[in-house]
Amino acid sequence: MTGLNLSQFKSLIVRPALAGARLGGEAAVNLLTGTCLVESGLSWLEQIKGPALGIAQMEPATHDDCWVNYLRYQQDTANHILATCGLSGLPDASVMIWNLRYAVLMARVKYLRVPAPLPDANNADALSAYHKQHYNTALGQANASANTSLFQQAINA
Repeated sequence: MTGLNLSQFKSLIVRPALAGARLGGEAAVNLLTGTCLVESGLSWLEQIKGPALGIAQMEPATHDDCWVNYLRYQQDTANHILATCGLSGLPDASVMIWNLRYAVLMARVKYLRVPAPLPDANNADALSAYHKQHYNTALGQANASANTSLFQQAINA
């Protein structure tokens, strides 16, 4: 399976999306690049036999919860996300399939809701563990040890 070029994804999608929404920083860039690499292999836009959507493989229920219970109360952040993605109103979760920036930013919102600070930008082990604990969940299929090499690729891209 071929997917997007990792360096281009990081420089043309992740970095500008996070900067445009004022949610950037190198730790966020590496975390979101690695998250998308782990979740979809930068190839899958819809989960086979499952509900997850977009390059970050977020489920519609999670997407909607981010809007109802977080972004609704963070109007500046919501407005920056919409403007960065060329959207208005309350986007449907299916937008994550075709708008890569939106998918990345919704994954960032999920991480924003975590009280723990982001790990060091260049620590692949810590980024992978953070992803497992706060994005994939304990019952998810991600393996923090096995995915460390993918986060290292994200850092190096």
